[in-house]
Amino acid sequence: MKRNVSLAEISDGRLYKASDMVKADCGGCNGCSRCCHGMGNSIILDPYDVYRMTTGMGKSMQELLAASVELNVVDGVILPNLKMQGTKEACAYLDEEGRCSIHPYRPGICRLFPLGRYYENGGFSYFLQTGECAKENRSKIKVSKWIDTPDLTRNQQFTLQWHDLLHAMEERLTGEDEGKQQEENLLLLRLFYLFPYKGTTDFYSQFTERMEYWNEQIR
Repeated sequence: MKRNVSLAEISDGRLYKASDMVKADCGGCNGCSRCCHGMGNSIILDPYDVYRMTTGMGKSMQELLAASVELNVVDGVILPNLKMQGTKEACAYLDEEGRCSIHPYRPGICRLFPLGRYYENGGFSYFLQTGECAKENRSKIKVSKWIDTPDLTRNQQFTLQWHDLLHAMEERLTGEDEGKQQEENLLLLRLFYLFPYKGTTDFYSQFTERMEYWNEQIR
């Protein structure tokens, strides 16, 4: 999801790499779940999120869509996001104590927070959002440890591929007729989200196969 703001408005003005230390550690949140409320459709899921959630929870994407995930249009592309519900607009995965019930396989955006990604020159860095987290006096932690994602180098490569795919799709669909837009959006949803991932097989090899098929179809 694009944000039409400058880094100076929302960050400490620095860009971080995975090996850098950053003041992001909120000490387990201590019962605070403010960032899990009122997020609208901003907690967008990528294919790796779906792989982790479906294999970790033992549920299909169709089951998630029936209960805790919804589809919305993001920059012209139909993508899934975590659903906010109730009068407090709480994430569907918060338990009665306000804690995340899927923490081991929570989405990448949740793992990043209060960090964000800044894309430039064919790569990306991380930045610290200064006005989003309610926790004061956060302590320093290495970016890679905070993100808590195995094989982070491969994950970063996947993240770039996925970002580039969505950016190219957005540009390609601009000006296309409604039928063409729907056709490509449905292919994306079926191929990268609805078609089940095998929990016994490495995610990145499965993603590569699907990318190859995508590139064959989208010419």
